[in-house]
Amino acid sequence: MLLDSLLAKVFYKLFAIFFSLYCTITGTTIATPSTEDIIKADPDANLSFAIIADPQVGNYQLGRYAYFMGGAKDLRNSEGLDALLIAGDIAENGLAVEYQLFYDELGDLGLRYIACEGNHDIRLRLYSQSLKRFNGFVNELNGDEDAVSFHHSEMLNGYKFIVLGSDRTEFEENYLSDEQLEWLDEELASCENTPTFVMVHQPLKDTHGLPDVWNSPIDSAGSIGNQSDALKEILLSHKNVIFISGHEHTGFGEYTYERISDGDRYFDSVCLPSFSVTNKDGSENGHCLGYIAEVYDDSVQFRARDMLNGKWLPDYDIELPVEGILR
Repeated sequence: MLLDSLLAKVFYKLFAIFFSLYCTITGTTIATPSTEDIIKADPDANLSFAIIADPQVGNYQLGRYAYFMGGAKDLRNSEGLDALLIAGDIAENGLAVEYQLFYDELGDLGLRYIACEGNHDIRLRLYSQSLKRFNGFVNELNGDEDAVSFHHSEMLNGYKFIVLGSDRTEFEENYLSDEQLEWLDEELASCENTPTFVMVHQPLKDTHGLPDVWNSPIDSAGSIGNQSDALKEILLSHKNVIFISGHEHTGFGEYTYERISDGDRYFDSVCLPSFSVTNKDGSENGHCLGYIAEVYDDSVQFRARDMLNGKWLPDYDIELPVEGILR
């Protein structure tokens, strides 16, 4: 188990009891996704992976946890995926018991896990404590000791994944130090001939409907924060970048995808709906929404999925042709 104290283990057992009573008393049934059209990786794809954001598993969020368990079944039914990407806010309060609850549902899929921290994962404790707990969780998922920092990169089937993370405790935003931004610049410079996936929890400011969808007059509200402009400039300075974020809890619709450009420079940006938290401001605001991404020689395709019900949502698919990425 991931639980690192007797108290956490007691809380975990109590949660299981309370959740069982909650389902009995309220008549709550955990959704069972359809298995008529399960997630199957295309054998012709060079790389296939699922992407979700904002599970925000909480040991007192019983209704939310029921949704999480339902969507997790769809991922457990999947076949042939190479990886699961999680764009932050895995745990509601960064508690060991919350990571254990996630692990119990999605910790044995037999694929690679690539995860970034979100503000809910780190905001309530010392930075060193958050770093140790989160990286311990990721390492437990992958069965190795590779995760030692909130930012790192790795290669999968010949494609680079770059994970960004805060360099200090923040409550809502994300602080990227100059050193991390320089590291990102170097990482992107080394892989401009193939699609490169850059993931961080919060989107850039003034993108994906911000700040309006955050219901705030503050320009940077809901975004990565003060480093947004510097991060944007680095992303624009390199070819072949696909930027992935979450945080907004905005459903599938007009705010999910946009091409961010400055003159003839651009990159593609995808902001994921929430997996377990109720979504808003979209055309499709259901629970357990996410993408199945498939990478080919001539395109990168994002297939929208309702994982609670086990069905595809083709109206929200994204296709990025090679000529739209390599330029």
